Amino acid sequence: MATPKDDRPIVWFDIDNTLYSASAKISHAMGERIHAYFVSLGLSHEEASELHLRYYTQYGLALRGLTRHHDVDPLDFDKKCDGSIPLEEMISFSPELRKLFEDIDRSKVRVWALTNAYKHHAQRVLRILKLDDLVEGLVYCDYTVKDFVCKPEPEYYSMAMDKAGLSDPSKCYFVDDNRGNVDAARALGWAHCVHFCEKGLEGVEGGRILQIDNERAPGAPDNDIIDVCTLEELRKVWPEIFKQSE
Repeated sequence: MATPKDDRPIVWFDIDNTLYSASAKISHAMGERIHAYFVSLGLSHEEASELHLRYYTQYGLALRGLTRHHDVDPLDFDKKCDGSIPLEEMISFSPELRKLFEDIDRSKVRVWALTNAYKHHAQRVLRILKLDDLVEGLVYCDYTVKDFVCKPEPEYYSMAMDKAGLSDPSKCYFVDDNRGNVDAARALGWAHCVHFCEKGLEGVEGGRILQIDNERAPGAPDNDIIDVCTLEELRKVWPEIFKQSE
């Protein structure tokens, strides 16, 4: 007998700089290691910085450019970059965040994580935050696949829905700290999208240190994306997915 299809909506959580604050400076640690990796390929510091930014801007992930234009083993990159970050010293369990996840009504929705990292890094973060038992599925960049896809490419979101067995994009809830990733999901019909924006803090994108803000780039789509600065605000933005207090 066929297993009934699970058509509950999915709440997709980005992981890095969403499930923990940018103040942890993990993006800084990642940026430093990625820069060092570029330099290890024989590039000058100036060339490394230029390519890091170019690949991040063009492909959404520096590693995508490295695998396309250089003889780079993505698993070696992962080991020397994400894999070498002392996460246990930089982030820690938050009882409030776990309570938020516990309060999501699983009779109504499913909870998945959606990341541009490889699975080992994603699993480490979820384990440290003690959320691994509350996240039902994980979609990640599979570095073992040639020309793997990543956010904000449309193919990545389609892959995520296929993996979760969901065909209706209007049943997708999504929160991410990267506005471009959120805009891409919204353009594909993901109906409930939120931008996690810790305005005023510093983050690193493409090797550049930037102050986090909610300013839009010229020509950015005019959509109904909501900004939140804490995940607790999701209780008010998406009240329908949480257990009702008695």
